[in-house]
Amino acid sequence: MNVETDPSSAGFDADRLKRIDRHFDAYVDDGRLPGYLAVVSRHGRIVHVASHGKRDVESGAPVEPDTIWRIFSMTKPITSVAAMTFVEEGLIDLTDPISRWLPEFAAPQVYVKGSALSPMTVPATEPIRLWHLLTHTSGLTYGFHHTHPIDTIYRAAGFEWGTPPGLDLAACTRALAELPLVFQPGSEWNYSVSTDVLGRLVEVLAGKPLDEVFAERIFGPLGMTDTGFFTKDTDRLAALYVAHPRTKLPTRNEAFGSIGVSRPDSFSGGGGLVSTAADYHRFTQMLLRGGALDDARILGPRTVDLMASNHLPGHVDLEAFGRPLFAEMPFDGFGFGLGFSVLEDPVKAKTLSSPGEYAWGGAASTAFWVDPVEDLTVAFYTQLLPSSTHPIRQQLRQLVYQAIVD
Repeated sequence: MNVETDPSSAGFDADRLKRIDRHFDAYVDDGRLPGYLAVVSRHGRIVHVASHGKRDVESGAPVEPDTIWRIFSMTKPITSVAAMTFVEEGLIDLTDPISRWLPEFAAPQVYVKGSALSPMTVPATEPIRLWHLLTHTSGLTYGFHHTHPIDTIYRAAGFEWGTPPGLDLAACTRALAELPLVFQPGSEWNYSVSTDVLGRLVEVLAGKPLDEVFAERIFGPLGMTDTGFFTKDTDRLAALYVAHPRTKLPTRNEAFGSIGVSRPDSFSGGGGLVSTAADYHRFTQMLLRGGALDDARILGPRTVDLMASNHLPGHVDLEAFGRPLFAEMPFDGFGFGLGFSVLEDPVKAKTLSSPGEYAWGGAASTAFWVDPVEDLTVAFYTQLLPSSTHPIRQQLRQLVYQAIVD
């Protein structure tokens, strides 16, 4: 990743942009992060690249422009884009029940009360539809939430930070369909395995594995040559660290660090990809340009606009409609679209960003956002679990927008 234009030609103050470097260099120098890479682009040109530290602290290997990162939930927008290509082809509609293609979801049960060992359920009054998966309003959940009896049931079934060993995506989806929903589909927002189920739906629609769908419909056309569910070039893959529970300093985690080094049993559309800053930059530029980049058109501009609109009822934010659990973005002022958070109210969110900004992040503290108003994309890469350890994303927004002076 290289700077492509003088920052002043894109409306930035170059000296103010350097505050990004100073701020996050301090994160590395005092040990809060192993290393990082940040990319700022405006009007289609990269105006600033900041990086410091190690991609592997123990070996001393530095962060480099072509470092490969585990992007975890930044996989979700890619899966969502893939699904919308089938909507554009007329193979599925946003309101279609997913049971048409995934019959295991024909009769979901919804939790009412009781313990994880003895839950009481009732039949769903509304089928899970495609838009429920895209908006995390399906009633599915994550085992790592640790707040609801159904979360406990997920963990007991092998769904916490991964999937049961030996099960492919089809088998995982069938297993998830047997578990109760947390709420009636469409009635609330809850960060969940919805996008993993969406990945299986994409496989069925395409008649081929998810990795092939991504390669044919997104990665190949966009030239994203370093993005996939694993990499053979493990020397470039950044090591993964977990924040120490007391000091918050990075501690190498070999168990999580095995992710991305070999073909997984299940292709996780919710969090399984590895990528580079250059590759994901091409993905965000495609979105900012209305679904096309160079000679490749992935989506139509109206489809991108629909995805980047707040689909929560009445344009409310996640604080009003979502369960107060962990997600990769704040709840105040942010709604949710078809695969992204959507900034509804910058004042409520206490951010300098623009209304209509859409974004998401990954569990290892990676993040991106697209701001159509400012014609801006920003991405940040590091490898520290969990992403809630430090307020990196809000700080990065502040540092980027304070440098825009036009």
